[in-house]
Order: sequence, then structure tokens, then C-alpha cells
Amino acid sequence: MRQVGKIVVTGGAGFIGSHLIDRLLADGANEVVGFDNFSRGRLENVAHLRHVSRFELIEGDIRDRAAVADVLRGAGLVYHLAAQSTVMGAVRNVDYTFETNVGGTFNVLRAAVEQGVPRVLFASSREVYGEPITLPVDEESPLLPINSYGASKVAGEAYCRAFRREFGLETVVLRFANVYGPRDVGRVIPHWINEAAAGRELRVFGGKQVVDFIWIGQTVDALVRAGTLDGPIPPINVGSGTGTRIVDLARRIARLVESSAHVQLEAARSMEVTRYIASVERMRSILRLEPLLDPLSRLTDLVPAPVTALA
Repeated sequence: MRQVGKIVVTGGAGFIGSHLIDRLLADGANEVVGFDNFSRGRLENVAHLRHVSRFELIEGDIRDRAAVADVLRGAGLVYHLAAQSTVMGAVRNVDYTFETNVGGTFNVLRAAVEQGVPRVLFASSREVYGEPITLPVDEESPLLPINSYGASKVAGEAYCRAFRREFGLETVVLRFANVYGPRDVGRVIPHWINEAAAGRELRVFGGKQVVDFIWIGQTVDALVRAGTLDGPIPPINVGSGTGTRIVDLARRIARLVESSAHVQLEAARSMEVTRYIASVERMRSILRLEPLLDPLSRLTDLVPAPVTALA
């Protein structure tokens, strides 16, 4: 296990980034810097850390080369999580997705080399695989994305490989399945919990999707372990290894919320992958991380407790 000094988390005010920062500080990190442009990150995610002297939050954009170089100065480890991080967001704004996920990643890698940062950990996605030929999907499967978000992550991975070979920068790639947990917004689980609580129908596009979900706590475990291991590390899937039918997820949420909301099937969206289950053998063997038996067992943590009227 390696020791590092200053740790930078790009996207530090986001869903995954803020949980990672909490963990790094709890583990005793001496200096953690969050870097975020607040396009999806929220100040409230890190507001509880405002009096922690070992933490600093800097507002900035990874598209800004000078700002990235400045924040990486003196860092021993960079967790690069900043991104346009949803498939539908990429559809709505292709230019921002490219400039941030591709150009921004290039800026982070270039600044890491210039500033002498030894290791960058890149948050990739299961979207790089596109529609897999077989399930579960292992890390040697072809990268054939079907949407702009997946394509941008393939490009980011390619730059990680190139900078490793050309400049000796240690780069680690983790390919996340669908992460869920507190502080997430705009994705299917928090959206459906809100809709079910309001008694509105849960719209399912297509209905045939099989998705691999993983709890935020295990995702953070994977990040921390990957950041501290010695030696070269191959790309690693971070998932549960269990598939969940999207219609079953909708029904499970409705039951948990005790809602009368029903599932409404809509036409499938062409940019969405219809099935993905991660092979987690590398996660087990390299990161020593065992998936939950029921990957959705922590859903109950996200459902607000019912409000009872006072007598």
C-alpha cells in the first residue's frame, strides 16, 4: 500500500466525489482538495466539511487548462471524477460532453505530467462496452459504445493508456456500473423514488433493460483501494455482478415507498444500452471487494420515512 500527500478529487462536490472525500478524510488523509464547476455538483454535498482544515473546495472547470494545472500542483494522487456523467445529458449537450469528458480529461492528464503527479485514477463507465455480446461482461470485451457519453469515456481511457506509455504516468481505469446512493440526483433511482412518493406513474422506456446496480459505499471502497495499490493495474469493472430488470426495480421502489404509482411502459430510447451485467472477478481478485448479495438491499436507506401526524 502506498502513502500519498495531497489528494485532488475532480468533481468533488458531485454524488460520488463527495462520498469519496468523506471517506478519504475519515481514513486520515492529510490534505484533500475538491475541484468542481457545479454543473452537477452541489455545495450542500460538502457543506458539512466547511470547518475541516484538511479539506479545501475550489470552484473551477477541467476545461480550464491553467486552473487544472494550479489545483494539481503538489498532488500525490488525483481521482478524476469530473464529467458530464449521464447518457441523456450527453444527448442534450454533445459539445459540453466532448469538451469536458475528452478535452477536460486530456487537461487533467497533461497537468499531472507537468506537475509531477505520480498517479491519476479515471472514472470510466460500463457505457464503454455498448451492447455486449455476452453476459457477464469482462474487461477484455470490445469497447463499442452506442452513445456520446460512452464514446467520450472510451476516448478518456485511450488517453490514459497513451499517457502511461508516453510519459510514464500511472493511470488506473475503473469502469462503474450504475451507482446509487444518497446525494444522487437526476438518475433513475432518485427520480423514481420522488415520482412514487408523489403518486405519479413510473415511466419505463422499453422495459427490457437489465442493469447492474452498485451501492455508493462499495464504489468508494473500490476507489480508495485502487488509489493505494502498488504496481500497474488493468481496467477493472466496479459492479455487483447481478442483473436487475428495470421493470422489477420500478415495482420494488413503488412497494418500498408504499405508493399506488404504477409502471407505464414507453417506447425504448435508441441511445440506451438494454443489458449489462459486470464480470467482477478482477474487482474481487485485485481490489479484494465482494459485491453485496442483493445489490439493491440499500434502497431502504433512500426512501424517506413516512410523516405521522401528531395527535
